[in-house]
Amino acid sequence: MNFHRDFLANLTDEQRQKVNALPTPFYLIDERAIVQNMQLIDQVCQQSGAKALLALKCFATWGVFGAMKPYLHGTTSSSLKEVRLGKECFGGETHAYSVAYSRDEIDEVLQYSDKIIFNSFNQLAQFADKAIAKNIPVGLRLNPQTSNSSFIIADPARPFSRLGEHDVDAIMAVADKITGVMIHNNCENTDFDAFCQSLDDIEERFGKLFHQLDWISFGGGIHFIDPNYPVKAFADRLKQFANEYDVQVYLEPGEVSVHHTAVLVTSVLDTLHNGKPLAVVDASIEAHMLDLLIYRQSAPLSFVNETAYELAGGDFDGETADDVAVRIYGKSCLAGDIFGDYLLDKPLNIGDKVAFANAAPYTMVKKNWFNGVDMPAIVIIRENGEIVVQKQFGYEDYKNSLS
Repeated sequence: MNFHRDFLANLTDEQRQKVNALPTPFYLIDERAIVQNMQLIDQVCQQSGAKALLALKCFATWGVFGAMKPYLHGTTSSSLKEVRLGKECFGGETHAYSVAYSRDEIDEVLQYSDKIIFNSFNQLAQFADKAIAKNIPVGLRLNPQTSNSSFIIADPARPFSRLGEHDVDAIMAVADKITGVMIHNNCENTDFDAFCQSLDDIEERFGKLFHQLDWISFGGGIHFIDPNYPVKAFADRLKQFANEYDVQVYLEPGEVSVHHTAVLVTSVLDTLHNGKPLAVVDASIEAHMLDLLIYRQSAPLSFVNETAYELAGGDFDGETADDVAVRIYGKSCLAGDIFGDYLLDKPLNIGDKVAFANAAPYTMVKKNWFNGVDMPAIVIIRENGEIVVQKQFGYEDYKNSLS
């Protein structure tokens, strides 16, 4: 299901009226779309024997965890607060990982952990004995020094990376302290052949270690939700790996879990013209879809008013000579607060509703109060079709986020 294309078609007239009556801005999450993603993940797990953990660093909106729990085996975290949220609100297995734990937090981290993964030899030396004393399996992050990432900012194998250990001999020297490892070296990788080549290289380098382990996590970033991804071949490769080393394989889907399951609904506040038509909406890409600003990407457009658009990167499918190119801005004072340039069949007007697609991954976990711009509410379409306003934010939330 391409959520941004089918969104309006999946709403009844009554649901559309309820959505249109809500004050903007708001994130609108569709549990039905989440379940479709979950079913794909479950298919991979069933065919491969792998276990899947929700990556809370990507998506942690616990109001929809109920729709995800039947399909996933637990959560994986990047901090004390995330591992606690996973334990309290999701259940199942809770894997704890952090680039660096402090002495002040390690005891509490262990309180919520079923497995703990350390990033470095120093962290392992400092805290592994505490975990072992509590019968919590200990892991170490490996850095194979190769990756499948198109963005240097997200590349764990970038030069001078701090993410994981790479010296095979040094790792073997502490193998008695660990029962598993985590290898996260993919970033939205849609290339199955590239994944296989990378895994072959990793096996050649670390195979001796793998035979001594009980479990191995391949992290997230393997974009097997892509419509052209060979899902069965992927599952077969995971199963082959697990059988070769007699280990439990884990996946940590973040983007895959919530890909195209939400939209950010906004309203046009103003229109201008400066070389091209401009529009300003009541949200901010810096505050509400920050990853797109970081990675210099445009927000995919979902719909304008009652019209659904089939868009990818701002390219309108079915443009004519009469289409209007418009740049949509956020309302913050940042000059580059730009959602993108879009071709529409008519100009935008003040009061028009504009929704941006794929608004679940790395959005709500990164939303912020820059400029004091109104924080989007969180609205959920439940599996039964009920529309629930899960959370609204006001001045007190803004005030309390400061000091």
